[in-house]
Amino acid sequence: MSTEFSVWAPLPERVRLQVDGDVHPMTRDDDGWWRATVPATAEADYGFLLDDTEPARPDPRSRRQPEGVHGLSRRFDPGAHAWGDGAWTGRQLAGSSVYELHVGTFTADGTLDAAAAKLDHLVDLGVGFVELLPVNGFNGTHNWGYDGVAWYAVQETYGGPAAYQRFVDACHQRGLGVIQDVVYNHLGPSGNYLPEFFPVFSEGGANTWGDSVNLSGPHSDEVRRYVIDNALMWLRDMHVDGLRLDAVHALVDERATHVLEELAAEVDALSVALGRPLTLIAESDLNDPRMVTPRASGGLGMTAQWSDDFHHSLHAVLTGEGQGYYRDFADAGLAGLAKILTGAFLYDGAWSSFRKRHHGRPVDTAALPGWKFLAYLQDHDQIGNRATGDRISATLSPELLAVGATITLTSPFTPMLFMGEEWGAGTPWQFFTSHPEPELGKATAEGRIGEFAEHGWDSDDVPDPQDPETFTRSVLDWSELDRPEHAGLLRLHAELLALRRSHPELADADLRRVRVEHDDAERWLVVHRGSLRVVVNLADQPRVVQLDAPAGETLFATGELPTRDGSSVTLPAHSAAVLGTR
Repeated sequence: MSTEFSVWAPLPERVRLQVDGDVHPMTRDDDGWWRATVPATAEADYGFLLDDTEPARPDPRSRRQPEGVHGLSRRFDPGAHAWGDGAWTGRQLAGSSVYELHVGTFTADGTLDAAAAKLDHLVDLGVGFVELLPVNGFNGTHNWGYDGVAWYAVQETYGGPAAYQRFVDACHQRGLGVIQDVVYNHLGPSGNYLPEFFPVFSEGGANTWGDSVNLSGPHSDEVRRYVIDNALMWLRDMHVDGLRLDAVHALVDERATHVLEELAAEVDALSVALGRPLTLIAESDLNDPRMVTPRASGGLGMTAQWSDDFHHSLHAVLTGEGQGYYRDFADAGLAGLAKILTGAFLYDGAWSSFRKRHHGRPVDTAALPGWKFLAYLQDHDQIGNRATGDRISATLSPELLAVGATITLTSPFTPMLFMGEEWGAGTPWQFFTSHPEPELGKATAEGRIGEFAEHGWDSDDVPDPQDPETFTRSVLDWSELDRPEHAGLLRLHAELLALRRSHPELADADLRRVRVEHDDAERWLVVHRGSLRVVVNLADQPRVVQLDAPAGETLFATGELPTRDGSSVTLPAHSAAVLGTR
């Protein structure tokens, strides 16, 4: 059966198509697209020969890379899957919760099918969305996923695109939405053949992770199309419900219409066509509320964004850490956490001693609800970017872990959990790579170890990312759930998520209705959530806290029930409770 193959490649003078070993000429149009119609089977292996370069390069829009990112592409029909999610009408982010997981370390098998077998655990926990760290094709067998180069393919070691469709289908049939983490700000160092096809990088532009993607220079129309089409592919062909966009502050775009605004417009149109809500969540370091302001109001139109301010503040309050970027938040103490709970950002134009400049912009709480900001005690970055990849459970007592969970899951924001957090997983989540190239592997390991050596770490204490044991140590140990201390923390998270669903006050995202009282010296905090009060004692001894009204029923407590005497409540050390008021 004859099939048309096409590729945008304005840079080479000649492009030939290789299909199952046969080579065919291609014809170029005025816009730099090359086409050829040739016989091909449904799963033909193919690639493109650029000028006199050999071997054939994989398709920049390849849907499958069965032999890895350096091998030939394989045809894949996304419409061949017999979907069973016909009853799925989607899920709004507002009022829901998110569970972040990495396919390769979520289970011992490290595949999408193995992850699907654990979905009942997430249903019982009570989360609304599963957010997958990047699954696009990367070189090697295991990786965080942020070094991907085959943006349109699903990593073969995870099971490939067919397994991905099965996973999404299984989620939808259990009432779980799926958010896919995607990276558009850079490409990985191994297997990136795009610069041989088209000017994917901007001239002279770079960010923390490498060359910046060409979003506004010459030939950037098609590069932007390459980005946006990829986003639409996940949402349309893979039935994904939303995308988490990695480090959008690293997207260098000088056009009048930012690529994020253009993406938001096309996703909104696709949402209408599909008849289900679609979500775009930005990871942004800018503290700029225009990121999540609707396009009609002059914003970029992202649905929501991650809130590192919430994480940094809560982490500093619970652990006492004040190094690096935690310094600003440790100095702000409970007053800083209170400001975030009522206004989303600590740095809303305020001076940052870490940045040595003013940072951020205030949130208009009358226009932007709290659910547009994701709140979390842990995420992959805040664990994995620590020298030893230690979770907060390695530092805090079970009692303080429970307090952190209570503050997060009763906040006016969209709460997010990182895999294993719900039971206080004892396994670390370390930075791991599997670069097959010895030089790249060595450079990655030396760079990682050297980075932390500059901050006083002994090189022997920093795990080698290329050591397979670094990856193995990071795999969740599901047998921990058989231990009472882990099972108890899991029940606590499930109770809090159930409480959030059953009491609308806890899901109320109007930041104007949140009021916080605190005492830094006495280490207590009270968050007003409608008729409910979230009362927190961070001190290592009992504390008496005066409420604004007589305390009513105790709806939830992390440990021993607080004692009530009119408007006075006594909380045990390192505890939290949710109380009604009379």
